[in-house]
Amino acid sequence: MSQPDSSAVKQTVPSQVTVTAGEKSVILPVHTGTLGNSCVDIAKLPKETGLFTYDSGFMATASCRSAITYIDGDNGVLMYRGYPIEQLSEHSSFLEVAYLLMNGELPNQQESAKFEHEVTHHTMMHEAFRTFLFGFRHDAHPMAMLVGMLGSMASFYHNELDLEDPEQRRMAAIRLIAKVPTIAAACYRYSIGWPIGYPKNNLEYVTRFLHMMKEVPSEPLELSPMAAKAMDLLFILHADHEQNASTSTVRLVGSTGANPYACVAAGVAALWGPAHGGANEAVLKMLEEIGRPENVQSAIDKAKNKESGFRLMGFGHRVYKNFDPRAKIIREMCHKVLAELGVNDPLLEVAMRLEEAALKDEYFVQRKLYPNVDFYSGIIYKALGIPTEMFTVMFAIARTAGWVAHWLEQQTDPEAKIGRPRQIYTGYAARDYAGMDKR
Repeated sequence: MSQPDSSAVKQTVPSQVTVTAGEKSVILPVHTGTLGNSCVDIAKLPKETGLFTYDSGFMATASCRSAITYIDGDNGVLMYRGYPIEQLSEHSSFLEVAYLLMNGELPNQQESAKFEHEVTHHTMMHEAFRTFLFGFRHDAHPMAMLVGMLGSMASFYHNELDLEDPEQRRMAAIRLIAKVPTIAAACYRYSIGWPIGYPKNNLEYVTRFLHMMKEVPSEPLELSPMAAKAMDLLFILHADHEQNASTSTVRLVGSTGANPYACVAAGVAALWGPAHGGANEAVLKMLEEIGRPENVQSAIDKAKNKESGFRLMGFGHRVYKNFDPRAKIIREMCHKVLAELGVNDPLLEVAMRLEEAALKDEYFVQRKLYPNVDFYSGIIYKALGIPTEMFTVMFAIARTAGWVAHWLEQQTDPEAKIGRPRQIYTGYAARDYAGMDKR
């Protein structure tokens, strides 16, 4: 896949725009990146006109300059550091993608070996984490535990952390990529009453995590190679996605100079929302609600009726107005996993019937409501025996690579400022305090 040519677009973009507010006019510069929409720099608008801008949800606002990920939602394009996601998912591994996101270039053989060695030998967590973990309720959601555990990492790596030192920043990123799977597996095992598993550093990243999560002391884990391959692909596809809610949260917290572990903990909290990382969990709940394959058409009909209140989860995307490029890749893997593992699960049959029906239904085709990455990832996790409450945790493990890459980039951005959005105040005007006897 060749890189989109944006030169024709750039030639028509003005270098500045003029905004007139009453009798005042201000000339605002226009910034253009390598690809994508150009942006009007509104920094001096309040000073010159007394006006701020209003953009609910920041849908038309660029909050930073970034060289990490590019998305073209209209054409279904996703690239990490200029590499199309299709090529990375076919040829790369998750750890190589994590290196790419952090460093800007794919590693050579020596760099790859060093990076993998560093990640592998920072997988252990301090034994004090066990005491902290045991303070949670036994039935706590794994994402709640993950937020707390990652936040507590700041207490282990704070006093000696010098954010001005590039090597210390890099090692913080390494520790997070290495330890998040260990912590995630521990959270899951605690939630089901299993003993905490330790990482086996003779295994590679994804296989090591699956062993930590699923192996029991009484017998070795028989793991299908397809399971590790599918999980690695899911991690690659979820590694980064530009300035989404959780990444923006990491950057916003990072703009204050906060500890990187606290920043990532904040990102996990944002990811937990059902409109963000919790969407694949919502897909499974929807499939359970549909129940049986013969109920699929009824669900399709209800989804088309706005008054029914029923929504098909895992269809469409806020950014992609075309087929989600990640969904194209993961769809093929989804069908391979189901065929390879021979899973007999009625919900998976419901999912496949729903996919087939939606792709043929004119209502969904016209509105480009295609199955997205959340739809297929939920099905794969289900087929691999991953519990529903762990789906968003899987997302968090993968997205940690993107979060640390953005945090590292932010630390060297000469334009970086503490995040401080403005507002339109809609409360009371000034009023006088009234004593209790007059209320």
